[in-house]
Parts: sequence; structure tokens; C-alpha cells
Amino acid sequence: MNTLVLASELSGRVVVTLGGEAVAQIKDVVFDGPAGRITGFTLSGRGLLAGPLKQSLRFSHVHAIGPSAVMIVSQSLFEDRDAVVGRGEAGRGRVLGAPVLTEEGTDIGTVADVVVETGSSGRVVGFEIAANDNLDPEHRKVFVPRGQSLAVSGEALVIPAQAQRFVADDLPSFAAQAEAFLTHMRQR
Repeated sequence: MNTLVLASELSGRVVVTLGGEAVAQIKDVVFDGPAGRITGFTLSGRGLLAGPLKQSLRFSHVHAIGPSAVMIVSQSLFEDRDAVVGRGEAGRGRVLGAPVLTEEGTDIGTVADVVVETGSSGRVVGFEIAANDNLDPEHRKVFVPRGQSLAVSGEALVIPAQAQRFVADDLPSFAAQAEAFLTHMRQR
């Protein structure tokens, strides 16, 4: 498994070319819920007074994601904003703040963030959720694996009931839990 990062941590990262030129900054992450992956990024200019750009960046055009920057081959890979944001999968609703339900209908919290694999796929591995009493009486933020989410929309995120058994308290330990969940699901 590649390195895991919260989608919110990608916002604000500098976009640099292989030549070292800082050309933009990540504004928002565009998420395809049904496919369970990141499709791209909206961009803003660099600097305190810079606003949103009319261009976007497809995830497939990302060369590498580092701890403080997103690397691309060239600025020529930027596309019209609607090329990424206007696609059908990007318009299915907001994920953050959506209730999280098990396939059995148990409400276990709300989506606080999305956990993304930084490798070439942009795969969504799981979600950080603000847990409620049904999952955690202390109402902590915990990480739950995505598996094959049954539904992701602005209405709700529906996950397999077994995912509740693979919850982690922090991102480093979540990588092992997500892998264990996938192994468990394959063996079923």
C-alpha cells in the first residue's frame, strides 16, 4: 500500500513542475464517490491575494505527491476547470459532513475527511469520521475503511457492517487496518 494522506491535507499544497517552477496551489480535491478515487484538483494561484484559477488538474496528470508539494511534468497539463469538475461523477454531492451508515442502517457518525492513497491510482482507502455513540461513546474522530462502499453521496455514505471492526484511532495504524479489512473481504 502507498502512503496514506487526508484529502484536506492536500489542499494548499504547492503544484510544481519537474523543472522546479511553482505554478499553482491545490484548492479542492475532486472525488468520484462511486469509483472510490480522486479524479483531480481545482487550483488557485500562488500567494496571499491569489484567487481560484479557471484551470484544474486531473489526478492522472500528477507525477508525484510529496509531503509539501504535488509534482507535474508541465503546466501545459492544466485543463479547463469544467474538464475535471464538470464531469458527471464530480457532481454527485458533497462527501464531507454526510452521515455514515452501515448497510444494516446503523448511523455511526459523519464524514470528517477522506483518506487517499498517494500512489498513481488516487484510490480512496477510507474515511475519517466523527463517531457517535453507536461506534464510539467518546465521540472521537476515527478512521474506517471504505471497502466497496455501497453508496457515497451528499445524502449518506453507506459502508459494509464489517468495516466497524477495522476502525483505527490514527492514520499510521489505519493503513494496517485498511489492509486487514481488504483481506477479510476477499476471504468472504
